[in-house]
Order: sequence, then C-alpha cells, then structure tokens
Amino acid sequence: MKDYIKKILITSEEIESKVKELANGITNDYKDKDLVVIGVLKGAAVFMSDLIKYIDVPLTMDFIAVSSYGRSTESSGVVKMIKDLEESIEGKDVLIVEDIIDTGLTLSYLIENLKSRGPRSVRICTLLDKPERRKVDVKVDYMGFKIPDEFVVGYGIDFAENYRNSPFISVVKEECYK
Repeated sequence: MKDYIKKILITSEEIESKVKELANGITNDYKDKDLVVIGVLKGAAVFMSDLIKYIDVPLTMDFIAVSSYGRSTESSGVVKMIKDLEESIEGKDVLIVEDIIDTGLTLSYLIENLKSRGPRSVRICTLLDKPERRKVDVKVDYMGFKIPDEFVVGYGIDFAENYRNSPFISVVKEECYK
C-alpha cells in the first residue's frame, strides 16, 4: 500500500494532537448548547469518530453524504445529495465535520441546505483546508491543518475509495492517479 506515497504530509501523532486541540475548543464553545455533530460521509467518518471522543459536552450525531467528485480528483461543481440526515436540526446548534475543504462548492451547498432547516447555528470543523483552491468563500470555525494544493489521502480521505485506512495524511504520487 505504501507504494502510492510521495511523502507523508501529516503524521498520525500530529493528527491526534490536533484532534484533541480542536475538541477542546469545541467543548469550550458549546457548553450549555444543544449540539448536533454532522459528519460528511465518507471522508470525515474517521476524523469525526476520533473528534467526538474528546468533546466533553452532551451531543448527538448524524451523517450526511454529498458528492461532487465521484471517482475523479477534481470537483465537478455539481453537488449530489446521497444520504440525508435522519433527525431534525431545527433549533439546534449544528457542527459540520468535514475531512477536507477544497473549492468550497460542496460545503457551501451543504451549509445553505442545512441553514434552510432552521438550526440555531451552523459552524464548520475541518481537518484539512486547501485555501489555494477555494472558489467559494467558506468560513471555517475550527481548522486542523492548512495544506498545499497537492492530492492527499489517508485518515478517511480516499482516492477512488482506496487509502482511507492510512493513519496519516500523505501526498499521492502523480502516476497513481493521472
């Protein structure tokens, strides 16, 4: 499996430390709130499961699945809802957990969709942010790492459904996806 790696960008130890730091900030901000943590499938599942272990306030969780990539390395710009929430978020404080924010198109669509359902608040937590690729301005409330415009996998992030199980974030060799 390691033959796809050009370089390790973020180690598993760095990820663990950052997850705890983010959870601490979220814990402080959501005391006495009705928190619903919404993971964006599939990429954010690993990050979210680690994150909520360290959030020290009552919360509920749900998942949503949207796609604009399919099996490509580039966003199509067309967002498709694959799985919707199971519970109402009306009057609740929503924290969207993302694996990576790239162009911002998918997340912008998701934010507007969720805001239309009447939550008290909507905030964003992402493990990775690629600001160089942004096409739509998205306010990130909790951000793990800013990364360069390179194709990455690991810790839940995939390429064609592969490499999600890597415990670190790595840059993929170009010949593996071109």
